[in-house]
Amino acid sequence: MALPPLLLVLLIPVLQLGSQAATLHERDAAALSDLRASLRDLPGSRFFDSWDDARSPCEYAGVVCAPDPDGDDEEPEPASDTPLRVSVLTLGTGLSDSPGLTGTLPASLAALGALTDLVLYPGRVSGPIPPGIGSGLRRLRLLSLSGNQLTGPVPESLAGLPDLHTLDLGGNRLSGAIPAGLLLPSSSPPSLRVLILANNGGLSGAIPANFSASGLFHVDLSRNAIAGALPPLPPTIRYFSAAANAMQGSLDGAVFGSGPSGSAAPAADLAFLDLSMNNFSGPVPPEVFALPSLSSLLLSRNNFTGPLTVPAATPAPWWDVVDVSHNGISGAIPEALAAAGSLYVNNNRMCGDVPAAVSRSVFAGRMATFYAQHNFLTGFPAPPLPLPDSAALCLSYNCMDLPSASASDGCPIVAGPMEARPADQCRSSGSVASGGGG
Repeated sequence: MALPPLLLVLLIPVLQLGSQAATLHERDAAALSDLRASLRDLPGSRFFDSWDDARSPCEYAGVVCAPDPDGDDEEPEPASDTPLRVSVLTLGTGLSDSPGLTGTLPASLAALGALTDLVLYPGRVSGPIPPGIGSGLRRLRLLSLSGNQLTGPVPESLAGLPDLHTLDLGGNRLSGAIPAGLLLPSSSPPSLRVLILANNGGLSGAIPANFSASGLFHVDLSRNAIAGALPPLPPTIRYFSAAANAMQGSLDGAVFGSGPSGSAAPAADLAFLDLSMNNFSGPVPPEVFALPSLSSLLLSRNNFTGPLTVPAATPAPWWDVVDVSHNGISGAIPEALAAAGSLYVNNNRMCGDVPAAVSRSVFAGRMATFYAQHNFLTGFPAPPLPLPDSAALCLSYNCMDLPSASASDGCPIVAGPMEARPADQCRSSGSVASGGGG
C-alpha cells in the first residue's frame, strides 16, 4: 500500500539519519589510508584530489561502499549500526590523457575483505603484489592490475578464490611459475574464466597440467618465458595465445581433443589460436583446421614441417587469417585455404602451383592478403582481371617468373629478394617436399 505524501515527508529525515549513522569499517578506513600513503599521482594525473580529510572515504574517487550483511564481527550489530565496507575499488581514471599512479601496493590492501572488484589502471606502480591478497580478498570477482611495473611472482594466495572470474596481471614485470592451484576448479562450474598474464617477460616453467580441466574461455600468456609442451586445451576455450614464449614439442591430435581415448574434449568454441614465435615442431595437425569456430590461426615462426592437410568440412570453413609463415612446411598449398581472408604461407618450403581457387579469391577481393614469397612454388594461375587496389600479393623468390609487377608490389619491405629464386635452387616438387632446396 502506498504511503501518504505527508508520512513520506516525515520519514525522509529518519532515512537520512539512518544512512548517516553507517560509517566505514575501521579496517577498510585504515587500508584506504595506507593506500593513499603508498600511492601518488604521476604528473598530469589528479585522481587523488578527492581523497582528503574533508570527505567521507566512501566519497573518494574510485571507492564504492555497501553494507556488509555477512559481517565478521563476533557480536552481531543492528542493521542500522552495521559498518559499511568497500565493495569496489578503482585506482586511477583509465583516461587516455591520464598517466596513472606510481608507488607500491601496501600489504593492508588485503584487509578490504568485502571487495569484489579491484582495478588498478595502467601507470608506474611497482614492487610485488601483496602475497596475502587472495587470503584476505576472498570475495574477489575481478582483479586487474595490468599495465604497471609490478615485480615478483603471481601470488599463490590467488588460487582457489571461489568467485574469481577475471584475473588480469598483464603488462607488468612478473616472474616465476604460474601457480598450479590457480587453475584448479574451486567451484562447480569453475569460476575463473579470463586469465591474462601476457607481456610480463619473466613468467616461466610449464603451463600447469590441470589447465586442461579448467573452465577458462580467454587465456593470454604471450610474451613470457613459458616452456614445455602445450597441454590439451580446455573444451571451454575461445581465445588462447601463448605467442613469443619458449614452448616446444608437437601439436598432436590430443592437444585439440581429437586424439586417442582419454584425451580432452574438442575445443569446439575456439575462435582465436596464437602459438607463433615458439619452438613447436612436427606437422600441423589437420584437427586444427577442423575446429568449427576457428577464425584466426597464427602459427608463424616455429619449426613445423611436413605438408598441410585441411580436412573437408560441411559447411565449408572460413578463416579471418591463417598464418603459417616462417616454418619448414613442404608440399602444396591446400585449395581449401582459399577460404581465408588473409593467408600467409611465406618463408617455407612449399612447392607446386598456387591453387586456382586461391588466385581467384585474391583477384575477386575476397582474400585481402596473400603472402607466398620465399618458397619453391612453380606457378600462379592469374585470371584476366586487374588486382584490386585493396589486395596485397607477394610471390617473389619462388621457382617461377612473376606473372606481373603486381605479384611483388604488395610485398612487405622486409620480404627479401624481389626476383625469382635462382634456377639451381629450384628442384622437382618431390625433392623439395622431402627436404631439398635452399
